[in-house]
Amino acid sequence: MNERIGFAGVGRMGGNMARRLKDCGHAVTAVYDAHPPTAAALAAEIGAKAAARLADVTAAADVVFTVVTDDAAQKAVFASRGDSLLRGARGRVFVNCATISPATHVEVQRRARRAGAAALEACMASSIPQARNGTLYLMCGGDEAAFARVRPILERLSGALRYVGPAGRAAQVKALVNMVMNINTAGLAEGLGLGAALGLDLGMLREVFAQTGANSEVLRTDGEDMQNRAHECFFSAEHAAKDSGIAVALAKSAGLTLPLATATKRQFERMKALGLGGLDKSGVAELTFPGRRGAEPAN
Repeated sequence: MNERIGFAGVGRMGGNMARRLKDCGHAVTAVYDAHPPTAAALAAEIGAKAAARLADVTAAADVVFTVVTDDAAQKAVFASRGDSLLRGARGRVFVNCATISPATHVEVQRRARRAGAAALEACMASSIPQARNGTLYLMCGGDEAAFARVRPILERLSGALRYVGPAGRAAQVKALVNMVMNINTAGLAEGLGLGAALGLDLGMLREVFAQTGANSEVLRTDGEDMQNRAHECFFSAEHAAKDSGIAVALAKSAGLTLPLATATKRQFERMKALGLGGLDKSGVAELTFPGRRGAEPAN
């Protein structure tokens, strides 16, 4: 409880993680966001400082969580010049939660070490409700001593905590988790879409899926939403496209071709092209159900 905690990136995930730690009695001292009103609102809610600069977060905290959108954003908050979390960072631990490429996690660890700090990747395989209630599935990689230091904090956020290995390893595992999840999501959308085209009762079809080899966690979380076009965003199609892209790039570097992952990536990229990237990943059903906006007729 003695570690002061800061956050850089307090959108839906980061903001709810900060709320959770505050509720658990931790000192959340400073929050920063690229959209300053978001940080200001959260700071007022939890009694933290709304930091105007990244360096102000580092100055006010011993442990800093980063929850940003992509590789470019991650590298920017750890910039070698100008405003950066690395200014005055000696002795700090940075816990980086974004789904980004393994190579970027390795680079961030290198920069942190050069500044006298430690970096840990804490990849999340959960969504907004789990961030708020402390049941995230966290896969951690990087400095093992840093993991031991911040483990009591991570345990407040996670219902399942796993140390995977050196920097980049947790990000590799997370990329594979999301790759398979995205394939399952796109496959379920096609199954239900075809069922709709055949005139089947989709409630019955979902029940049959749940009792057979077609069952999956995605069926539980997304099946009814696909049927009812309820695509409130918990994990966006835009992020699904990005994460599938990370996995496809890893496959290429390993000399593998992954046709299902590649096809799934194209589906989520098509959602973005149609202006549907802000929908939940369940919105991929808009490409497969007959009569919906993105559905394509058979050739």
